[in-house]
Amino acid sequence: MSRYASSTVAAATLAIATFSSAAQAEGPQWSFANASINYLDWSSGTESRTADNAAKSDFYYLELEGGLGYSWGEFYGFFDIENPGHDHFDEDSNGQDNFRTAAKVTSHLYLGESPFSLYLHVYDFRDYGFNGREQDQILGFGYRHTFDNGLWVKPFLGAARVQSDGYTGMNGGMLGWVLGYDFKAFDQSFSLTNWHEQTFERDDEYLEQNYVGDKADSVGTNGAVALWWHPHPAITTGVQYRYSDNKLGTPNQYQNAMIYSIKFNFL
Repeated sequence: MSRYASSTVAAATLAIATFSSAAQAEGPQWSFANASINYLDWSSGTESRTADNAAKSDFYYLELEGGLGYSWGEFYGFFDIENPGHDHFDEDSNGQDNFRTAAKVTSHLYLGESPFSLYLHVYDFRDYGFNGREQDQILGFGYRHTFDNGLWVKPFLGAARVQSDGYTGMNGGMLGWVLGYDFKAFDQSFSLTNWHEQTFERDDEYLEQNYVGDKADSVGTNGAVALWWHPHPAITTGVQYRYSDNKLGTPNQYQNAMIYSIKFNFL
């Protein structure tokens, strides 16, 4: 096991042990968990614009997702398997449809009775066919607010560090948020959600080493807007508009896709 992988496993083990001890002392006030099947369909324009710089192709992915909240903090995470059943290097697509994984963990550790929090965020992506990996680590401050109409928003701002094959070190900052709104229509339950990440002041070496064909801009945009339908407590289905600019390995190009999902809620 590499030193990179060992440090990641050690950090994850320590975090799990710490949070498990806290969880045993106090049960969660809310929690959810689901498994989903998803299909990501890149726009034809995106496929054309990225044809010679980190080319994009449509793919299926499986996801485990969950979250839980305590009186002192809250946690969210997911683990994705992209192109399940494919070889690490997919010969038929010349590597576009490689077996890949992505995982993310975020947390808000509340600062007393205030709406502010200490925010931590780790995102890990691996392309096994190209032996590519990148882990983004964010440490900063967050905020939580729910409006009278039910709209909730959780913005954050933090310093960014990256650990990857091409570059490891500090990498500017990240401003972002997640928000959601539940509503009823046609006697059915729906939700609107948005996650957004704005990176800025990224390191020049990172922008040269971790992008294909050209140097990327110091500002990067990443996110998705989703509409979810909840026809049954055990089932959620939805469609997402996925957007990105100067991210995902492609410099100076806007990228967009639609994601179609069905979730099986077991918590």
